[in-house]
Amino acid sequence: MLKGLNQVMAIAIFITLLVIGSVLLQFFSPWYFTPIASNWVAMDDTIQLTFWITGSVFVLVNLFVVYCIIRFRQRKGSKAAYEPENKKLEWWLIGITTVGIASMLAPGLFVWADFVNPPPNAALFEAVGKQWNWSYRFPGKDGQLGVVDTKYITEKNPFGINPDDAAGQDDILVTSQEVHLPLNKPVKALLRSIDVLHNFTVPQFRAKMDLVPGMVTFIWFTPTRVGKFDLLCNELCGVGHYVMRGKVVVEAEEAYQAWLSSYPTFAQTQAQSSVDLTAGKALYAVCTACHGANGEGNQALNAPKLSGQSTWYLSRQLMNFKQGARGVKDKDINGKLMAPMAAILTTTNDVTNVSAYIHSLADAPVIKTISGNADKGKDLYISTCSACHGLNGAGVESTKAPRLQNMSDWYLVTQLNNFRSGTRGTHSQDLYGQQMSSVASFLTQEQTINDLIAYIGTLK
Repeated sequence: MLKGLNQVMAIAIFITLLVIGSVLLQFFSPWYFTPIASNWVAMDDTIQLTFWITGSVFVLVNLFVVYCIIRFRQRKGSKAAYEPENKKLEWWLIGITTVGIASMLAPGLFVWADFVNPPPNAALFEAVGKQWNWSYRFPGKDGQLGVVDTKYITEKNPFGINPDDAAGQDDILVTSQEVHLPLNKPVKALLRSIDVLHNFTVPQFRAKMDLVPGMVTFIWFTPTRVGKFDLLCNELCGVGHYVMRGKVVVEAEEAYQAWLSSYPTFAQTQAQSSVDLTAGKALYAVCTACHGANGEGNQALNAPKLSGQSTWYLSRQLMNFKQGARGVKDKDINGKLMAPMAAILTTTNDVTNVSAYIHSLADAPVIKTISGNADKGKDLYISTCSACHGLNGAGVESTKAPRLQNMSDWYLVTQLNNFRSGTRGTHSQDLYGQQMSSVASFLTQEQTINDLIAYIGTLK
């Protein structure tokens, strides 16, 4: 009898401690919401209300269980009473449950009514999701966004803007993972997906919305705190889902306008820029000492092959060196040598011309220097790298992934190790490098890298 009583008391004490521990964890836990940075305080209020209601029910029900365990425990000579129903108790339970559920759901309906009705003065912009990056479109001086359609999407027109729509000519295109927004001004973001289901989420804003292929959804909020916040995709959108991260920078109106003015309009991106290959050749003369007259590269000088690489990628890397996004780490010895060379290109036209000239060079052959098991590397490449770089490693501009096919294998190994170690891909302005750094972190063994590069060397 004493043993049975001890067991009953042990269960009662365990449940009581569970209740006390749960309550203490709720009030003293270091894991909670990040400080809010938007107008959606009501989101937190509704969640707090839910916590209080469900928490109270949790405490009361479990303490009632403890009471029942002790009060109605088995006693010698006692007999259980059979009571199949208690209408009075049932009506009480129905009433209390109804009030509790209504109390939780009703505030959410009011919040939702605000959530789907943006204020008429909300500034408009568009966020476009594509595996696995973000881009943005802002209206120009006319205050209108142009018509878009997937049939117009090309590498030169990644937003799919109708070239015949006058309203779209002055649209400002931001092909960056970072978007800036003005402080204390409501904004409405039109959300559009180019490929699969994505989700626009900034935890500090407390608001999120899906991007559904074939339709345009929207979200609105008012940024209330200056800072830089992570933009996440909260829908599983493919093998590179985890690297689909952007930044939202909230700043004063003057800084926001200065940032916005630094990006081109649709008309400017479509205009045929005049490329001067002669000027590019003259600029490239400095590069030949390391990279070779035909861009074939020189391993002895740690200079990679350049011929065969895309103009857009060459331009981006030269700008990264010029702006300090690459070649500033102490461990990046070769990058630090390249940075002052890129500084010689004083204008954007210089960068464009020399990149175009390098692209015009005949694709030089490469000598294999890495030994690895290409069969083992094949599965890794197809399941991971091909999503961005293409099945044949030719590079994909829309994912900002450079050509890997017929490139210096020793250089590819070096850069993967640089990404892994944080020597490259950690600068705040090198947003695509940050993505690559996350991917490279999975390559934990040198032999795995060699196998992967060996397979890339077989691509044609």
